[in-house]
Amino acid sequence: MKIIPAKTPDFVKTLFPNFIWNINTNAKELYLTFDDGPTPEITDWVLQTLKKYNAKATFFCIGNNIEKYPEIFQNILDDNHSIGNHTYNHLKGWKTKTKMYVGNVELSDSVINFQVQNSKFIDKYDSESLKLFRPPYGKFKNKQSKKLLELGYRIILWDVLSYDWDKSIREETCFKNVISATKKGSIIVFHDSMKASRNLKYVLPKVLEYYTEKGFKFRAIKEI
Repeated sequence: MKIIPAKTPDFVKTLFPNFIWNINTNAKELYLTFDDGPTPEITDWVLQTLKKYNAKATFFCIGNNIEKYPEIFQNILDDNHSIGNHTYNHLKGWKTKTKMYVGNVELSDSVINFQVQNSKFIDKYDSESLKLFRPPYGKFKNKQSKKLLELGYRIILWDVLSYDWDKSIREETCFKNVISATKKGSIIVFHDSMKASRNLKYVLPKVLEYYTEKGFKFRAIKEI
């Protein structure tokens, strides 16, 4: 079985020291993240699966999806997971002018804040906990990242990439990608999207079971 390299090389992390690639800890803790939701059926399935293992995670949501599926977004809030910004409509930073890109992020921010302000969990989310950002595709211009950092965003990347969205990859390979690269404090990327659903539905329960048996806990990047 061919395993696609899933671990972010250390030299890449050193090139961008202002980004968060993993959580420095000696504890048996892992940080699951889910990009591109909320998505009908898939996101709620993820939430139910996480709940079985008392696992917390961080959801990097697309603003437009939040507007379309506010009840699913509310389910994420209800389960006390962390929320991150993934732009308003999954914008490609390298093809977008900086002013427009930052405006798109801020638009998504306004959608997130509106939903939180109108939820029963308003007191659990302060301004800092809502300032997590992950660029779609993990790519954007240096000017864009600099401006977002100036605005107080914590830019969250990853050190383990599951490749769950790649339909050419078998489910077993996706699982091997994760366990071959994960260590204490790893930030692991999954996607609660239709495109990733086949691999995700196979891999997520196995990852939760595998690391739970090894004594790991699953934490949100910003515990609430």
